[in-house]
Amino acid sequence: MLMRLLGIRPALLRYGMACAMLAGIAAVHAQVPHRAALLKALQRGGYVIVMRHASSPHALPDPAHTDPENVGRERQLNDAGRASARSIGEALHRLKIPIGRVLSSPAYRALQTAHLARLASPEAVTELGLSGGSMQADTNGTRAQWLRAKAAELPLSGTNTILITHLPNIKEA
Repeated sequence: MLMRLLGIRPALLRYGMACAMLAGIAAVHAQVPHRAALLKALQRGGYVIVMRHASSPHALPDPAHTDPENVGRERQLNDAGRASARSIGEALHRLKIPIGRVLSSPAYRALQTAHLARLASPEAVTELGLSGGSMQADTNGTRAQWLRAKAAELPLSGTNTILITHLPNIKEA
């Protein structure tokens, strides 16, 4: 629903972002407001938007196609991922949705998502990363617990917070 509200094409959803969760400071089981009401609420701030990084291939990039900033030669966004990250940023700006803090997994593809979406100063946070670099959430649930607690924190006044992480962490939370 958030992607539709922000004007992101379904094709980009299919290949790109899996915006998995919108957690408000209000009650956890509150109903999702109508589109216009949701937009007004997001424009007022007070929400935490938890999202997966944009689309990236499972393979590491070959040296000829590695982004110059990707010094660790980690997985990076593919064309669809770069397009969807830009679309999200453009929609947030166009709809005047104020973003305060941006916390991101330290993985290159997560930080790349934040930068391409023009989200100011993303903070790399270990707890938003993956356990040991694998595509699994941690086995003891500490990352999920941390993510749930962070999603329940009150954002800076008049802003929304964005948390960029990985699908296993979102599923676990």
